[in-house]
Amino acid sequence: MKIISYNVNGIRAAINKDFLAWLQATDADVVCLQEIKATPDQIVNLILIEQLGYKHYWYPAQKKGYSGTAIFSKTEPLKVTYGCGIEEFDFEGRTIRADFEGFSVMSVYFPSGSSGDHRQIFKYQFLDKFASYIDRLKLEIPNLIISGDYNICHQAIDIHNPKSNADSSGFLPEERAWMDSFLKSGFVDTFRHLNINPHHYTWWSYRAGARAKNLGWRIDYHLVTHTLAKNIKRATILPEAKHSDHCPILLELDFG
Repeated sequence: MKIISYNVNGIRAAINKDFLAWLQATDADVVCLQEIKATPDQIVNLILIEQLGYKHYWYPAQKKGYSGTAIFSKTEPLKVTYGCGIEEFDFEGRTIRADFEGFSVMSVYFPSGSSGDHRQIFKYQFLDKFASYIDRLKLEIPNLIISGDYNICHQAIDIHNPKSNADSSGFLPEERAWMDSFLKSGFVDTFRHLNINPHHYTWWSYRAGARAKNLGWRIDYHLVTHTLAKNIKRATILPEAKHSDHCPILLELDFG
């Protein structure tokens, strides 16, 4: 089972940068997208996604051109759940979940707090309510994969300059403490499970040639419940894919 998560920062812009040819080459079983910034009727190449063998499920934000998540899957899910039942988060299309036989995959787009104090407060509200939602969901679905853009660097190793970013949204002590707590509640950071080396990032600012200099942040994750830790075969970052200011992340699980 090969799962890719990718904040595409606008699916239409990514498609114009040969995203679909790249997607075909990856041959992923499940693709979790964030920040799609579009509704399905705005995707002129929708038939091409289907020709690649994917069923596709979209959860755009109510606000046009903003946020939103999607899941593409080569296997038709048993069930797709749009949103988490919390109105203010579902309004922005922040979560979509596909249930398969024996496990579920969620594509999630955490809020950013970088645009001001009001959005940072909104982010903290999301973190609190999302954790409670997942605590309840795990009772129903013990084998859970939560893939997406968390907008949090967990540790100093996950950011290019931890000292200068100590007061930056995405690396605040409260956010990092939340990630500590969330992982301790029963999740594994699949990338760090296999790789403890520095300088691996998933997002770079468009400013000052940050990507070419690899001055980035690791804010995209595949987190899995501890019950799936034994199934982790590979977890890696794919920085050569350049359709967005993020890059995709790959998780392979072995259910054999």
